[in-house]
Amino acid sequence: MKTKELTKAEEQVMEYLWKLERAFVRDILELFPEPKPAYTTVSTIVRILEQKGMVSHTAYGKNHQYYPVVSRRDYARLGFKHVLSKHFNSSVKRFASFFAADSNLSLTELEEMKAMLEEEISKRKEEGGDGNS
Repeated sequence: MKTKELTKAEEQVMEYLWKLERAFVRDILELFPEPKPAYTTVSTIVRILEQKGMVSHTAYGKNHQYYPVVSRRDYARLGFKHVLSKHFNSSVKRFASFFAADSNLSLTELEEMKAMLEEEISKRKEEGGDGNS
């Protein structure tokens, strides 16, 4: 899956679509806080998202009901891969070292992360694979 980076406005519309699952432009517009953007603005953003491969639609005459074709999780994964590539030379080890050393994580938070990693390692050992599918 190859999607382009999204603008803040595009991400906001995607958040609403992920929440709604299927929506007409007016449904998306209803979720915006005041002052709401113009209907045409939201419509344009949705069409751009469709061009970027994030959204598709079902036509009901002249009305289009839109739905996400990229999950929130997949989008987050793509964003992480972009950050990893751009800032850490695609090295998870460099990222983890930077994150652990340069963040404001407490000892408790670091221990929780360690426990989650150990749990994932155990699970993958039981499955007999490295999880790189």
